[in-house]
Amino acid sequence: MDCPACGAPTVAFAVPDEYRGLLRGAEPGAALCTRCLRLHPATDPPEPAPDLTAVSDAFPGNVAAAVPLALLVGLLDSLATHRAEITDLLDAVERAGTDPFLAVDRLASDPGIDAAVDLRRRRHQLEQLL
Repeated sequence: MDCPACGAPTVAFAVPDEYRGLLRGAEPGAALCTRCLRLHPATDPPEPAPDLTAVSDAFPGNVAAAVPLALLVGLLDSLATHRAEITDLLDAVERAGTDPFLAVDRLASDPGIDAAVDLRRRRHQLEQLL
């Protein structure tokens, strides 16, 4: 599937039950754009979860951290609307052994990414949120 917003490829993955309630809709998966980092619903995600380092090396190879990080990045378009969800996902990424702030910094510095949101600004806002 290509991103409907920018036309770049996406990486689809199953959303674990523990995170499904954090997303809009009832789809069993999500697809993250490899360029703009927008999150889209996926009706037929692959099992097992793909390696999200295909999006960027900023994503950890550890699926337990990569999936909540992908969901987190996809929700950064509105901190006010998704505040509770983002807080839960930040905690999940940290529990899985990855520093979410460092990962967002690395995504912001990745030359292959043209994020739909200003990741540097969002990172600063994330720190203030906590």
